[in-house]
Amino acid sequence: MGSHNNSMIDPFGRHISYLRVSVTDRCDFRCVYCVAEDMTFLPKSEVLTLEELDRLCGAFIRLGVRKLRLAGGEPLVRRNIMSLVQGLGRHLRTGALDELSLTTNGSQLARYADELKSAGMRRINVSLDTLDAAKFAAITRWGKLDKVKEGLDAAKRAGLHVKINAVALRGVNDDEFDHLVGWCGEQGFDLVFIEVMPMGEIGAAARLDQYLPLSMVRAELQRRWTLDETDYRTGGPARYYIVRETGRRLGLITPLTHNFCESCNRVRLTCTGTLYMCLGQDDAADLRRVLRSRLNDAELDGAILEAITRKPRGHDFVIDRRHQRPAVARHMSVTGG
Repeated sequence: MGSHNNSMIDPFGRHISYLRVSVTDRCDFRCVYCVAEDMTFLPKSEVLTLEELDRLCGAFIRLGVRKLRLAGGEPLVRRNIMSLVQGLGRHLRTGALDELSLTTNGSQLARYADELKSAGMRRINVSLDTLDAAKFAAITRWGKLDKVKEGLDAAKRAGLHVKINAVALRGVNDDEFDHLVGWCGEQGFDLVFIEVMPMGEIGAAARLDQYLPLSMVRAELQRRWTLDETDYRTGGPARYYIVRETGRRLGLITPLTHNFCESCNRVRLTCTGTLYMCLGQDDAADLRRVLRSRLNDAELDGAILEAITRKPRGHDFVIDRRHQRPAVARHMSVTGG
């Protein structure tokens, strides 16, 4: 199959070329908007082995995926994760894959940054909501900010392009947005603000209280910074600006106030082999069963293609007083952030 093949076309004519893979539901943090503190994690038998993940990713690449992002939980806490990263790196070398990237909390980057770069990674996303150590400990419950900063320094030294993802939380970090923009400018990082999403049973009332429309964030930032519009796209849902004073990109991801589904080219694979055609819908395909039925590649490809025919036009996220339950009940850590 040629490198420009794309067999995965959904019912709305969109070419599915971007796969996000959760390699584990485990994490060394317990971020308050993502998981409950006493999360029970999946039994090992339900989680795909690294070999199974490699085979599934290979099938998606064969069918036309050009960008692959590893997520979690925290992907770098998975035992032997670098063997998977190096294995997937071979698709970059053959030209079958354009980009292999990672979303991480940064806690393990000091250890892995060089290896990630040598496997062929160029960009990573690091989730970081605050630069205040006490607040960071409160948000992540278990995390240490200085360890993440060490990881970011290691990523910079390794030559990885870093994008900081910050969830905008009313009453938590809404006094830090200017500081985050300035700090990212100094560090040479891009920055993306994300609206809090209604996922997982972690208290709808808390979600509602923390919800901050990014239109307000942007208005606040524009009092100090000049935000120039740009048509830059990474294949993800962010709308980007250039901060004129720092020269860095600022992205806004607004699943609630600005529905970005029309151009969605992504599907998500969980660490249990469940394929979600949409982050905000519960329809899914069980690819673990297909893998473990010892089916050949053609049958595996067929199961993936069948699932793509069920990709919906868009999601149904909403946060308001009438919808006191999350749009989907699974935690973000299961699907991959």
